[in-house]
Amino acid sequence: MTFVKKSLIMIGVPVALFFILTTIIATTFVSRFSGREVSALMQTHTAKCVLELENELIAPMKMTEAIAWVFKDGYFKSDADTEKVFVNMSLAYPEFSGFYGCRTNKTMFTSPNLVLPAGYDPSTRGWYKGAVQREGGMFYSDVYVDASTADLVVTFSQAVYKNGVLDGVVAFDYPLTDLLRLLSSLKTAESDKSFILSSEGKFFMHEKYTPDEDIFTIENGKYKELGEKLLSEHDGIIRGKMDGKNYRFIAMPMKTTGWYYVLGKLESEVNANTRRTSRLLAIAFFLLFSVIMTITGLIMKNMRTKEARVSEQLFAETQSLVVSSKENAATAQNQSTAVKEIVATMEDNTALSEDISQKIKDVSGVASKTSVDVAEGVSYLEENVRQLHDIALANQTTIDGIKMLGDKIENIWDIVTLINSVADQAKIIAFNAELEASSAGEAGRNFHIVATEIRRLADGIIDGTKEIKERINEIQESSDSLILTSESGTEKIKAGVDNAKNLEDRFGSIKNASEITAESAGDITTIIQQQTFASEQILITLRQIASGVEKFTAATGSISTASENLKSIAEDLSC
Repeated sequence: MTFVKKSLIMIGVPVALFFILTTIIATTFVSRFSGREVSALMQTHTAKCVLELENELIAPMKMTEAIAWVFKDGYFKSDADTEKVFVNMSLAYPEFSGFYGCRTNKTMFTSPNLVLPAGYDPSTRGWYKGAVQREGGMFYSDVYVDASTADLVVTFSQAVYKNGVLDGVVAFDYPLTDLLRLLSSLKTAESDKSFILSSEGKFFMHEKYTPDEDIFTIENGKYKELGEKLLSEHDGIIRGKMDGKNYRFIAMPMKTTGWYYVLGKLESEVNANTRRTSRLLAIAFFLLFSVIMTITGLIMKNMRTKEARVSEQLFAETQSLVVSSKENAATAQNQSTAVKEIVATMEDNTALSEDISQKIKDVSGVASKTSVDVAEGVSYLEENVRQLHDIALANQTTIDGIKMLGDKIENIWDIVTLINSVADQAKIIAFNAELEASSAGEAGRNFHIVATEIRRLADGIIDGTKEIKERINEIQESSDSLILTSESGTEKIKAGVDNAKNLEDRFGSIKNASEITAESAGDITTIIQQQTFASEQILITLRQIASGVEKFTAATGSISTASENLKSIAEDLSC
């Protein structure tokens, strides 16, 4: 899995969870807000419906009040005159047939088209009893089916008093055809429930149930709990089932009649807006999430492209560092071999110096013996001259070797300078690598550690080269001293040779010359011993140089290994 995909997953999962939680919270909020809005709309609509229903009932109420006002002082003395009032009302409103009244003595006054059954006793009827109980107030009967028209009818009645004494009741039968039509039109959806209940729970008007049924007993008390809520929790939202479906009801009392208008809306339709809003929110959040992740992906891809470009540059620089480190290691190996050869040469030189010292001792013995035995001195003199020539030649060889050693030491200077330059370049590369690692953040932390280690190794190499320079200065100083000493010995040997050549001229003073020779031989022994000591010091220094070169070789190997690791990290970053 690529870095970009991993980053998108790490960013996308929390963002997706955030959007999911936000969608749930927003949906819950919208659901509650929508529920409150629907409830408020239902209450507003129900209040409007109640007002329209009451306005519809104003006309029959006014008719009933008009008849009662005619008889505000009681019925007329003549029953015929009283009957004429009801006839005239029927003629004035031919669409209504139910204008009638009665005295307390059960005398009935009716319109011409109203036929009462035989033995009709008005005092036993609800419209009569209700009006008497209201004591002059308007009474509304239960809804019933008119026997002559088969329509649903409600009776409005009011008591008539004469001199404060009940004189009878006037009544008006109002067909509910218009009210039923209005009740149906009050629904905002076909699935709505719109009906009227009496305060006792009877259905005044309902599309399914008749006025003889009440909500507490229909279908074996199936809606008893719903009826109790509707008639007790006025102006509030009631949830319940009707016809097997979940509804949200509101019941509002009609103040003029005491009835309850009930409006019911399906929960599924109430929640439809919430579901649509939730879907829109989910779609909007999904689109927003997609846009955010797309932009994030493009940003990550751009960052990854830049990172890959930097990694390629780092890889190239690291590759160069690896090549340089390997070249340094090879050079250091060659230097180590050369120094070992110098050490071996100096060991041979030391052995030769010891041999010369021994021979000088022998010469000193010969000179002493010559002082005693002059006769034998002549024969040995030639041998002495030859040996002095050999000594001079060997000493010159030693001087030449020391000078060659000086030249090689000069070459070591160049090597040390090269090592120091490489170490400086390594420090610069390590510094640049640390800068790049810092800009890479967490991903460059390991790379930063490797770069720090490389710089530490480069500092160690520079310190080592400083120590090597100090040792080389000591070697050069000792070499110069040794050359001067050897040249001094050479001059004395030449002087001995000249003395030997002049031996014939100075044979008389041979004894003195022999003593001088013996003394010179002693000096030569001392000088050779000093030369041997100096050679041993040079040998020790060269061994130290060899050890330093080996350490430099090891350090160069460490740099090469670190460079390989840095190269591997650069390759990982470019993936």
